[in-house]
Amino acid sequence: MSAAPPVILYRYDASPYSHKIDNALLLKGISHSRVNVSPALPRPEITDLLGTTYRRIPILAIGYGTLLPRSKQGGSADTGLVKAFSKYYVDQLFSLGPLLLPWDKLGPDFIKDRSTFFGAPLDVKAIQAARPQTMSKLASHYALIEEQLSDDRQWLFDTESPSLADISVHFLLAWVNNFRGVESLYDEKQIPRTIKWLSRVSAFLENKKRNSQAPVLIKGEEAADKISKSNHEPLSIVGFNSTEAGRLGLKQGDKVKVAPEDTGRAFLTVGNLVALNREEVIVQVQGQKGVFHVHFPRLGFMIQPAVKGKL
Repeated sequence: MSAAPPVILYRYDASPYSHKIDNALLLKGISHSRVNVSPALPRPEITDLLGTTYRRIPILAIGYGTLLPRSKQGGSADTGLVKAFSKYYVDQLFSLGPLLLPWDKLGPDFIKDRSTFFGAPLDVKAIQAARPQTMSKLASHYALIEEQLSDDRQWLFDTESPSLADISVHFLLAWVNNFRGVESLYDEKQIPRTIKWLSRVSAFLENKKRNSQAPVLIKGEEAADKISKSNHEPLSIVGFNSTEAGRLGLKQGDKVKVAPEDTGRAFLTVGNLVALNREEVIVQVQGQKGVFHVHFPRLGFMIQPAVKGKL
């Protein structure tokens, strides 16, 4: 029996999405290692050693494959709904978080880095001036969550324990709760069930953490060595959907560029297209530590030919 592939999470502690993946791995009981990276570029552990210029954090590596965190939730008739909720609704909710950051205290280097990430200069004064509108929108989201919990259910969907939906909303609320003024929205007369739900999920995760093995912290060199020496998932699992590839003007083996459709679009991952279906695409890249497969979700990412012909 072959050994289980290593699971390695590239993250930094101030990233709310890093905490989401922390909690998802905790919820699933998946032992893993961590590589702490810089909140801002450069990140040679990723760009140089693994050969991908993907900008966003976190990144999850399972064996030979590098996964840009995707949502998987099984065992329920609501699977598609939970995944759609966790992607599209949560994206709307998350968009408010950066508008509540104390940008005036974060320094010019950080603002310059994030301006590059967002693809336009950040107008700190305009963001601060719009804070009341942002708070009002956040209050409207809390009202929607309260409505979802109005039948006194324990979790957001009909599940026995927290699902991907709970984890996806919880990490955002836990993050924005640290920002000045957000505590004023926590009115027990207005959103009592939301407040109890938030505490319930936090307690569940804390209990899981107490009874789980803590992640092992490793360096980027060690992580890249482990990934490069692992067996990769057979490409046949994802396969190659020629119909979908044709719609994109692509063929297996083409050199392609992949990037997010929203933020970080300037940071393209370029490589050899080796697998594609309706849910994900796999691109083969060359790093200093070897050849790697980078998995991207189809939704939220653009895939285009990089040049004519093949690598």
